[in-house]
Amino acid sequence: MNIKGLDYNTERERLVMSEYGREIQMMVDYCKQLPEKEKRQHCAEAIVKVMRIMAPQGRETAGYEQKLWDHLAIMSNFELDIDYPFPIAKRDDLEKRPQPLSYPMQKIRMRHYGHLIEKLFGQLKDMEDGPERDELIRLTANQMKRSLYLWNPSSVDEERVADDLARFTDGAVQLNLAKFTFAKVNEKTMGEAPGSQHTTGKKKKKK
Repeated sequence: MNIKGLDYNTERERLVMSEYGREIQMMVDYCKQLPEKEKRQHCAEAIVKVMRIMAPQGRETAGYEQKLWDHLAIMSNFELDIDYPFPIAKRDDLEKRPQPLSYPMQKIRMRHYGHLIEKLFGQLKDMEDGPERDELIRLTANQMKRSLYLWNPSSVDEERVADDLARFTDGAVQLNLAKFTFAKVNEKTMGEAPGSQHTTGKKKKKK
C-alpha cells in the first residue's frame, strides 16, 4: 500500500535521458510551458548551463555544445519553441534506422585459401621474374600450406599446394619441389610468421 504523499520511481514518467536526472527533465517541462518566448529562451540557456556542469566529459571535443542543445530538444520532445544556437537534430533522423551494410559477396573458387590468396594468384600471374616475385611466391605457397592446415590438419600436402598454385595462376607459377623449401606447419608454428621456420629434410645431430 502506497503512503499518501510519497513519490515512487516506479510511478514516475520514464526519463527521456536518464543521465541528466529527473530535475533537469522537470526544468525542461517547466520551460516548455512558459508563455513568452523570451523567458523560454533565458530558461533554456540556464538549463544548458546546468547540463554543461552535469556532463563535463568531452568539453574539448568538437560538437560538444551542439550535443547539449540536441539533448535539450530531445528532452522537450522537440516541442520547445526557442532560437537554438545550432541546427538541431530532427526527430525523423533520430528514429530512422541505419541502412544495412552491404556484404561484399565474392565468389571464391577455393574457400579454404580465401579471397586474399586468390588476389595474390592474380598478382603473381602479372609480375615479372625477379627476387620480388620469388619472395611473393614463397610467402603465398607457405600461406596456402598454413590455410590447408587450419582447414583440415590431415589435408596438408605440399604437392597439392604446388598443383593449386600452378592451376590458379594458369601455369605462371611452377614450384620445383626438389628445390623449394616449405615452412614447417604444426601446432607449435601456427602462431609464428609464415616462412619463419624452414624444413631442411635433415635432422640435427645431438652433440
